[in-house]
Amino acid sequence: MARTHISGFPRIGAQRELKFAQESFWRGESDDAYLRDVGKALRARHWALQRDAKLDFVAVGDFAWYDPMLNLTALLGALPERFGFEPATLSLAQYHELARGNKAQPAMEMTKWFDTNYHYLVPELGPDTTFNGGVDWFFDEVDEALALDFAVKPALIGPITYLWLSKSRVAGFDRLSLLPGLVIRYIRILDQLKARGIEWVQLDEPALCLDLEPDWLEAFAAVYNVLGDGGVKVLLATYFDTAADHAPLVAGLPVHGVHIDLVRAPQQLDAWRSALPADKVLSVGVIDGRNVWRADLGEIAASLESVDAERGDRLWIAPSCSLAHVPVTLASEKKLDAELRSWLAFATEKLDEIGTLALALRDPAAAEPALAAADAALDSRRSSGGVFNVLVQRRVATITDAMADRKSPFADRSRVQRHALKLPLLPTTTIGSFPQTPAIRQARAAYRRGELRALDYLERMRAETASVVRKQEELGLDVLVHGEVERNDMVEHFADKLWGYAFTESGWVQNYGSQCVKPPIIYGDVYRPEPMIVDNACHAQSLTDRLVKGVLTGPVTLLEWSFVRDDQPRSTTALQLALVIRDEVMDLEKAGIRIIQIDEPAFREGLPLRQADWPAYLDWATRAFRIAAGGVSDATQIHTHMCYSEFNDILPSIAALDADVITIETSRSSMELLDGFGEFAYPNGIGPGVYDTHSSRVPSVEAMQRLLERACEVIPAERLWVNPDCGLKTRGWPETEAALTNMVQAAKALRQKLVASEVTSDLTNN
Repeated sequence: MARTHISGFPRIGAQRELKFAQESFWRGESDDAYLRDVGKALRARHWALQRDAKLDFVAVGDFAWYDPMLNLTALLGALPERFGFEPATLSLAQYHELARGNKAQPAMEMTKWFDTNYHYLVPELGPDTTFNGGVDWFFDEVDEALALDFAVKPALIGPITYLWLSKSRVAGFDRLSLLPGLVIRYIRILDQLKARGIEWVQLDEPALCLDLEPDWLEAFAAVYNVLGDGGVKVLLATYFDTAADHAPLVAGLPVHGVHIDLVRAPQQLDAWRSALPADKVLSVGVIDGRNVWRADLGEIAASLESVDAERGDRLWIAPSCSLAHVPVTLASEKKLDAELRSWLAFATEKLDEIGTLALALRDPAAAEPALAAADAALDSRRSSGGVFNVLVQRRVATITDAMADRKSPFADRSRVQRHALKLPLLPTTTIGSFPQTPAIRQARAAYRRGELRALDYLERMRAETASVVRKQEELGLDVLVHGEVERNDMVEHFADKLWGYAFTESGWVQNYGSQCVKPPIIYGDVYRPEPMIVDNACHAQSLTDRLVKGVLTGPVTLLEWSFVRDDQPRSTTALQLALVIRDEVMDLEKAGIRIIQIDEPAFREGLPLRQADWPAYLDWATRAFRIAAGGVSDATQIHTHMCYSEFNDILPSIAALDADVITIETSRSSMELLDGFGEFAYPNGIGPGVYDTHSSRVPSVEAMQRLLERACEVIPAERLWVNPDCGLKTRGWPETEAALTNMVQAAKALRQKLVASEVTSDLTNN
């Protein structure tokens, strides 16, 4: 009889209880005892949901106060030495300082978790790193679950993936040299689990789905030949792509089971069935852990019948990956269209889908009502008149290659733009958003509830915009933004103005730390009935003599940061979105907006894990951006923004976007990312972020100037812009004004230094 489990459950809570408890703790309004109580209650609730769905195990170890990678770093005792914290006595306040920075140290670097929009804290390792153990929070949670009489399957990120995702500030340091000490620590962790009577532990190794070098692949054998004999059964979990080419390697290791992702890579099933010995568990991820559509349970059950006959209780059924990438429950969604709601499954509903699949294999007749309900929902979606739009499909079919090209190459455009825009050397700007104050949020909430009339709401937002513009002028910024005061989210704001999108009330997903996003749902063909931001951009421009950027979210990010329909290729949906943004860009230009920013922070995120699949993605993603930006004149300057991703391996494609200026996040890595742009000889303008907007820490003028001088060593000053890492939506005004004041002063100081140096050089040469 097949067994059931999950890799993880959303930890934020159905009403974002963890978020609000975290932020209360950070503000000093509650103590760590309160925060711990909230976490404990959430864990118990989520374990009960898994037991109620009749899963054979509950997942333990998926909870984190900020991030699972940071949790593992704290468990291993591998804290960054620069903070000076004692690993064994790490407090919750210190833990959060690692993630958010403090007065003495910037926060740990943050980047994307594989090809998701979740951000993790990057471990900082070096020759002196030890893994002698830290806090026991992980074991406390195991003990909690055992005390509540749950069948426990702890889960941890595996040692190879942990090392692969870490970084070292020591040039040339081989992280694999730390493996012996790391394995010893994992052995001790397994020993403590064994002492608690734990039968199974899941070690997540999604790195096995990457194109790993031979020495990293060889490390799997070195590690799991030891851990597989640790007295606790090891389920080695892969996800986000295929690991079939490594099936013979893994099958020969003394692990007791393997989890594979059959949503992202269904073609790998046969390879694993063939390679994996019959006495080992094959866990199949057949429910999509990253999207919200209801599964075709009848088809999945039929596909598993022969595997079930082969393996019996050594067949495990699970979601493809952790359910942390989807909202908690549909129960809170009272306003969704009833038909559309029937097409969806969030985390709690996916637990039931897992249980239904196991029941269908064990007792098909008993599962028939649930299977019939799933079939009815699928039939409703396939036949719905709201999904397909003939006019949109016809317009996509008429896209030409010429629509993806600017009129002139960058070298020619830049001369035109210098003359038209008259900006100084090292122009200063921000990414787009400014602090969303309580007054702004309250007004938006009142408007949504119908307590504030549309005209009153518009007047309040325009007053806020005027305030933001005035403050930017006082700060001395060269290129202003309207501040995005009316925007709840950079994707949802635009999606709300488009047809083909749907929205939830409580469909929150954790982005990082306490930051949550509410991804909209693309259910049908997308089109724009009318302009989206033209009025707001023009209003802001009317308030100042300085240039105001019109800021849009790009087509790839609108795609990646939504729950996307799965009934047509993503590339087709991307083209629909590209046409939407192209229309808005053209309207902005016609209205007199001379700088237009098309944000694409998700461009790198969408890259498949395997390099063989990169060209196809990069081709359609690049084309989508170029179509969005390609219709304007040479005098209109197109910006884009990207952040918190490893860009260096796709620099040719980023250059192929042909944006006049790209702004990127670089401060947490001390401009490390910029080196790749310099080595590649990136040809266009670039604004490397000079301070971290996800930390309350305000860097000094001198610190920012050092970063800018470092940037000047890589990129010619005439192509450099000065800006923060990212938007300022989550920050408060006092720190924002202090940081931007220092940023502007740093830019002016370096500007003067460069001019003086040039004058001196001219005098010397003459």
